Amino acid sequence: MTYSTLLYEVTDGIATITINRPDKLNALNGEVIAELGKAAEAVARDVAVRGAILTGAGPKAFVAGADIAELAHLAPGAARARSEEGQAVFDRYEQSGKPVIAAINGFALGGGLELAMACHLRVASEGAKFGQPEVKLGLCPGYGGTVRLPRLVGKGRALGLLLGGGMIDAAEAHRIGLVNQVVPADEVMGAAQALMSSILENGPLALQACLESVNLGMDLSQEEALSHEADLFGRLFGSADMKEGTGAFLARRKPQFRGV
Repeated sequence: MTYSTLLYEVTDGIATITINRPDKLNALNGEVIAELGKAAEAVARDVAVRGAILTGAGPKAFVAGADIAELAHLAPGAARARSEEGQAVFDRYEQSGKPVIAAINGFALGGGLELAMACHLRVASEGAKFGQPEVKLGLCPGYGGTVRLPRLVGKGRALGLLLGGGMIDAAEAHRIGLVNQVVPADEVMGAAQALMSSILENGPLALQACLESVNLGMDLSQEEALSHEADLFGRLFGSADMKEGTGAFLARRKPQFRGV
């Protein structure tokens, strides 16, 4: 599959997806959203891909937001459709069943922060900046910002960012739990790759179960979430990976998981 606005490559089971519009600070337009959807489908379908890293080209921005020149001319109906399309694409990464890490270099604003929050983990450069500045344009977030941000950092902190429209730095983003790791700018991709590699040493079915349990559990009562967790726990006991993992532990050797 070829892309006009993305770079897509797979190495050692890790798909690296780079939004490649550095002259526009990797701003999200309709074409980028559509191609991100195609890349998400490629990650989900390809059995050789066990995880994905999302990043932006150049040192200045992960994604500096939506392409305002394009958005400014949308009618209300078209704007709603764009919001629904973006939400659906971002959901594909969150619900893919394979771990997705955002490697954040520079600005992650508006739709960029919303994309990063749809990833399961976030590694940021020390100079990265984060924010949801939509209110400064007379808008609200449209790609999941009002939903994912409070779930990640709590209602009060989320409203502070959403209503104020300001930016925070990487240290503050780490302090409030918005990002998982902060590293020097030249180490962002290396840190994201190392983190992904350590995750992929584990059983793929177990990883998928953890992602499913957390994603679904956020929308269930505690009783329902615990019941679903028990279902997943029991299901894994029927897998060859579980037998391999426990057998390797008892034999004091490294497991060789096959995802079955």
